[in-house]
Amino acid sequence: MPCPETEIILCDEVFSGLSMSEIASMVPLIERLQMDGITLIMIEHRLRELFRVANRVMVLNFGEKLVEGTPDEVMANPKVKEAYFGSEEVEEVMTYA
Repeated sequence: MPCPETEIILCDEVFSGLSMSEIASMVPLIERLQMDGITLIMIEHRLRELFRVANRVMVLNFGEKLVEGTPDEVMANPKVKEAYFGSEEVEEVMTYA
């Protein structure tokens, strides 16, 4: 556990390389830290897993902030769709996501 003065923890790709069962065992730990008032800043590419614990998401594109909001707001944002799926194929890709 973090020391009592901990307010922020930075996590880089915390879910990377983990199985689904390993991720499932980490979620309660992350939730406990959040309930204890600790802010977690997570750099993560596994969005489905991240969205289970995130209440705010910031998307970067080439190092620039593209959008910020709740997971639902971010995934619905056309800028995110265009940046990550391309402007011409957005509708087709999002149908299968």
